[in-house]
Amino acid sequence: MKNKLKYSSLLVGLILIFILNSSMMAQLIPNLGGQRVGISAYQFLKIGVGARATGFGDSYIAIANDASALFWNPAGLVNMEQSQIMLSHTNYVVDLDHEFLGAAYKLTGSDVIGLSIISLSTPNMPVTNETNPFGTGQTFKYGDLAIGLTYSRKMTAQFSFGATVKYVEETLDILKMRSVLVDLGTYYWTGLGSFRFGVVVTNFGNNVSPSGTVELYDGTKISSFQSFTPPTLFKVGLAFEPYQTDVHRVTTSLQLNHPNDNSENIRLGGEYAFKEFFFVRLGIKRTVGEKLFGKDETLEEDISIGAGVKVPLSISNINLDYAFTNFNRLGGVHRISLLFTF
Repeated sequence: MKNKLKYSSLLVGLILIFILNSSMMAQLIPNLGGQRVGISAYQFLKIGVGARATGFGDSYIAIANDASALFWNPAGLVNMEQSQIMLSHTNYVVDLDHEFLGAAYKLTGSDVIGLSIISLSTPNMPVTNETNPFGTGQTFKYGDLAIGLTYSRKMTAQFSFGATVKYVEETLDILKMRSVLVDLGTYYWTGLGSFRFGVVVTNFGNNVSPSGTVELYDGTKISSFQSFTPPTLFKVGLAFEPYQTDVHRVTTSLQLNHPNDNSENIRLGGEYAFKEFFFVRLGIKRTVGEKLFGKDETLEEDISIGAGVKVPLSISNINLDYAFTNFNRLGGVHRISLLFTF
């Protein structure tokens, strides 16, 4: 009976993959990304955290059972067995450094609180203008910061809810944008084998515009700027284990993303675990309506691969994970993360 359920789960997953890759899905969810590109600020909030999640191709909201759930799905924090701290570093494109620090503490078996910090920064860059194309001798920096507080609660044995309130700041030289945004997440175990799904809305808040005054090379001063929406994202995902024994485990996940500033896209991910000690992962990202395999010209990033190892210590278990994401024209992005479980 158990094997039949596992194989039926795999069949359902394959059917869902086929449906989401079909032209019918493209008709149900029109590709309107071209009309929405460039309308939102705080793009750094769309960069994923944690090498395990990235190895899944960011198809993670229905898994989200570690401290990275602070970013992916706050409702998933209650799936942690113990309190955790995560450190994640990403060598992002064009010399950008992306950092994540997350700490989640189990108050009770049903309540978890957490703190997360995300930053994106560049080295000092030279100031140029029309008369000094090679630099004026001055420099400027670009930087982003998000600090979030999260609460997650298991409402029933199968259903959990979580929310994050975060302060977000974006700085470009003397210009700043500041906002308070909200993430909301749910997590539900269906009771059908290992099937579970999540629904998440991230970066919900008011429009924002830069504050500050810019002086142009001709002496003109500008202090009024266009407003932008935050990068609000609605996500639905499911995950299950088509095969699991005491030695081997295979976890698969599927996620549909509906951003307010781009085309709808799907994320597919899988993880193989050997004795819950060694892990390998693969993730695929596709715009809805595009072919599942092959190059997707509509996305900058398409394929992710990753691996990890769990190191048990006397005072803590440490998970060391690595992921590589192909960014097509922009090259590859490397991500490494450490997860401490206490």
